[in-house]
Amino acid sequence: MKKFNSVANTHYIRAANLQKIIKKVQSISKVGIFTSGGDAPGMNACIRAAVRTALHAGKSVTGIYQGYQGMIDANFQEMNSRSVSNIIQMGGTILKTARCDVFRTPEGRKQAYHNLKKAGIDGLIAIGGDGTFTGAEILSREYDIPIICIPGTIDNDLYGSDFTLGYDTATNTVIEAIDKIRDTAASHDRLFFVEVMGRDSGCIALNAGIAGGAEAILLPEKSTAIEKLCTQLESAAKSKKSSTIVIVAEGEENGGAYNVAKEVKSRFNFYDTKVTILGHLQRGGSPSSFDRVLASRLGFAAVRHLLAGETRVMVGLCGNEIKTTPLEEVLNKKVYKLSEDMLEMMDVLSI
Repeated sequence: MKKFNSVANTHYIRAANLQKIIKKVQSISKVGIFTSGGDAPGMNACIRAAVRTALHAGKSVTGIYQGYQGMIDANFQEMNSRSVSNIIQMGGTILKTARCDVFRTPEGRKQAYHNLKKAGIDGLIAIGGDGTFTGAEILSREYDIPIICIPGTIDNDLYGSDFTLGYDTATNTVIEAIDKIRDTAASHDRLFFVEVMGRDSGCIALNAGIAGGAEAILLPEKSTAIEKLCTQLESAAKSKKSSTIVIVAEGEENGGAYNVAKEVKSRFNFYDTKVTILGHLQRGGSPSSFDRVLASRLGFAAVRHLLAGETRVMVGLCGNEIKTTPLEEVLNKKVYKLSEDMLEMMDVLSI
C-alpha cells in the first residue's frame, strides 16, 4: 500500500507541476525583447528569431528600445513579423542599447516594472552580457517577472556558453586587420603592436593571434613579463623575420599596447615600432554565418524556454547543444575559456 501511495503521490506532484507550467505559459500573452550593454554582431538576427518564434506561438511581442533606460522611459514599440525583415545581416541592434544608472536603484526598477505592467508585458527576453544579466536577475526576483537571457557580447566571457553572440565576427574582424597590417609591416620591416578588445578575457586575442600568425600574444589570463617578450622579439630578429606582430589584449597586466611598445622600444634601437588600437571597429560589421545561426538558435530557444515556464536562466551553446544555466550560476562562476593546448601552441608556432 505504501508503494502504491508513493506512486500516486508522485503522479499527483507531477500533475500539479504540469498545471503550474500550463498556467504560467497561458499567463504570458506579451513578450518584451531588449538589448543592453555593448552591442555585438548577431543581436539583430537573435531579435528576429525571438520575435518570430513568439509570434508563431500566438504571443504578442513588444520591442523595448535602449535597454533598461527604455523600460524606465516606456520606450516601447509593438513588433510583428515584418518588423524584423531584412535585419539578419545587419550589425548593431535595431532596438538600440544604453547604459542606465537609474535602473541600479530600487526606485528605477520599480518604475521599469510599472511601465512593463502597464504595457501588458509579462515575460522578457534579454540579450547582453553580465551587466545585463545582473539587472535581469534582480528585476525578476523583485517582481517575479519571467526572464530568459541570451549571451550577446564579443568578449566571449560568460559561463554556460562556449560561444557568445558576436565573438566569432569580432575575431574575424581582427584577423582581417592583422592580415592588412602584416602587409605594411613586411614592406618596412616593422614591429607592430595590435591592441584588441576583450576586457578581462583573452579569447579574441588568443584565437585571432594564432589565426593571424602573431609572434607573441599578451593575455589577461597569462602573466607575460616584458623580459620574456623581449627574448621572443630578439629571437625573431635573429631569425631575420620580415615582419613582427604582437597582439595585446586590452586587459593584460602591462597596461596596454602603448605601454608595452614604449618599454620594448627603450630596449631595442633597431626595431621600428608602431601601435594600432583596433577599438570599436571590432564590434561592428555584418555578422558571420556562425553568429547568424547561433543567434537564430538562441533566440528560438529563449522563447521556447520562457513559454515552458522557465525563468532566470541563460540559454547558451554547450558542445553543439543549446542548454540552460541559472543566472545565479552564470554570474558567480569564474570563466576559464582558454585552452591549455592553445596556449602551448601559441608559443610553439611563433618560433
